[in-house]
Amino acid sequence: MILFAVNDLTVRFGDVSVVDKISFEIHAGETFALVGESGSGKSMTALAALNLLPHNAIVESDSMRLQNENLVQLSEKNWCKIRGRRIAIIFQDPIASLNPVMTIGQQIAEVLNLHFKLSKIELKNRVVELLQQVELPNAAQRVNDYPHQLSGGQRQRVMIAMALAGKPDLLIADEPTTALDVTIQAQILELLKNIQAQTGMALWLISHDLALVASIAQRVAVMQNGKIVETGDAKSLFQHPQHLYTQKLVAALPSLQSCQNKEITVKPALLKVQNFHCHYPIRKGIFKRVVDYVRAVDGVSFSLQRGKTLALVGESGCGKTTLGKALLHLISSNGGEVFLDGIALHSLAGEALRQQRAAMQIVFQDPFSSMNPRLLVGEIIAEGLRALRPEMPAAERENRVRNLLLRVELPETAMYRYPHEFSGGQRQRICIARALAVEPKVIICDEPTSALDVSVQAQIIQLLKTLQREQGMSYLFITHDLGVVAEIADDVAVMYQGKIVEQGTVAEVLLNPKHVYTQKLLAAVPKF
Repeated sequence: MILFAVNDLTVRFGDVSVVDKISFEIHAGETFALVGESGSGKSMTALAALNLLPHNAIVESDSMRLQNENLVQLSEKNWCKIRGRRIAIIFQDPIASLNPVMTIGQQIAEVLNLHFKLSKIELKNRVVELLQQVELPNAAQRVNDYPHQLSGGQRQRVMIAMALAGKPDLLIADEPTTALDVTIQAQILELLKNIQAQTGMALWLISHDLALVASIAQRVAVMQNGKIVETGDAKSLFQHPQHLYTQKLVAALPSLQSCQNKEITVKPALLKVQNFHCHYPIRKGIFKRVVDYVRAVDGVSFSLQRGKTLALVGESGCGKTTLGKALLHLISSNGGEVFLDGIALHSLAGEALRQQRAAMQIVFQDPFSSMNPRLLVGEIIAEGLRALRPEMPAAERENRVRNLLLRVELPETAMYRYPHEFSGGQRQRICIARALAVEPKVIICDEPTSALDVSVQAQIIQLLKTLQREQGMSYLFITHDLGVVAEIADDVAVMYQGKIVEQGTVAEVLLNPKHVYTQKLLAAVPKF
């Protein structure tokens, strides 16, 4: 039975069509996926289905039916009876979608009050029941927590609970696992499948992660530039894609098997880390006495070879990013030794440390928030040169910025534009150019591809590999994506609760894991 059907939907902003005459249908109880790169029109289609587009959007459609009801030209009053009740949505970014000044219990209760008449006791019990349904630990105690007190996976569970509060017939999940670790991602997907089995609701999944879609969806529609270019059942579409664009997306998927034939060579160690610690004090009581420590990094040791890539993998909270920032002295550490090309960085301070800063640079996870929005791209890239190479003439500095933009495959004219004028992949290229400006020996890449489409991700990986081959730099590549690890890394260190529990060559660790935690990570990777 067809639950939801869209016929010739178009969404325009002025003369630009972001969704162009698309048609599709979703059957009751099925999982339907809409896939494509960022900017293809996936989320705009979902927002149109909920009448949540901005006022300047022009929406045209022959019909948009929920069962036998045509939603086109529905009044806002009638939309309020459908939105959240019969059709609900889980947004991509839970921290941006949840109200920071309301408890999670209050936010779920808000949905219930809108659609049901419940007593205070019934309301409280239903909120706890929903949190238990999405398997939030200690649900009855967490009701009064605020969003910032929860982890990323827990916040996503709260978003799912809010969406389920109205008992919808159709649940739209817009990139629900984009920035989550593979183990948390697997838990969220399993949770959605279990709830779907219990309630019989249909699930409309929006994603650019083809491996994830292949593991959960029954039918798939592929979207490019506002049009649906291919539709079919998930298995046949991914195994035998017909459209060139679908073939391109499938080809761009990183595979764990790509590490099998990597040449193993041993080179001198460029970066050596020995017994490194980074602890945060836990203070309690009226005098805020230190009662214990969070051991974010707890006795870590590893070496990074010259001209090679060491991947540091693990779940959020295991200490990966803390380690990367502490190595750069962006946050303080509590002991250990760090040697870069024979120089003991742990014993340096002041001007002596500043002189070594050019040797180690970082590419952050979110390129947009790591750039000053008020500076032109050329100024952003030149910042490091001004600080660490003050003797460089302005003309030479400008010429170097131009060359760096060309190196990361961006036009010279990009230096006269602002960060917001670029796509996510382009912004990441700018951050790579900024890191390259001072000619570092080591670049710490902190989840540089986690929020990118598979095709853009493949381009960034290829760019990093090309730069490494041509300039001989080393990468400490922090990530939770094991497919990317197989593609780019030479060696792998697996981090768990502040410690490295397993390390070796990429083939040894990914194809023959020894530690139980590494096996758990690999088991959670969606199978394509």
